[in-house]
Amino acid sequence: MDISKASNLERFIFDLLGRDPERLAAAWRTLEATGELDLSAGNSPNLGTEFGLLSGTSTHEDRVATIRAVQQRSGVVIDPHTADGVHVASAYTVTGVPMLALETAKPAKFPEIVEEAIGAAEPLPAHLAGLLDLEAACN
Repeated sequence: MDISKASNLERFIFDLLGRDPERLAAAWRTLEATGELDLSAGNSPNLGTEFGLLSGTSTHEDRVATIRAVQQRSGVVIDPHTADGVHVASAYTVTGVPMLALETAKPAKFPEIVEEAIGAAEPLPAHLAGLLDLEAACN
């Protein structure tokens, strides 16, 4: 996932830090200040071996290339967030073991990058076609 402080990640880190809100707040402050989140001190588990969590990076060029490659190989158009996951996961594939990637958004939500990758924007699904024309309701 390309979001550095997603709420599901924050909840997971909270559990790793013994459900201590002060340690979590300190960890996020350090991440904000340094760009790093170091969980190696103390009794932190090995995230790779214990939980199977690995990380990597994906650039704009990687996203475009991945959207294009997936569409050419399978006919499926993926969104840029999913492309980040597919790109990073591809570095960890094992021959004979399928890689499973879950879609994180609809490609129609990102017409510019999809068009850059495959030459045409992905249309909104028919059941959502009028959604963007509706007036927003604010309470």
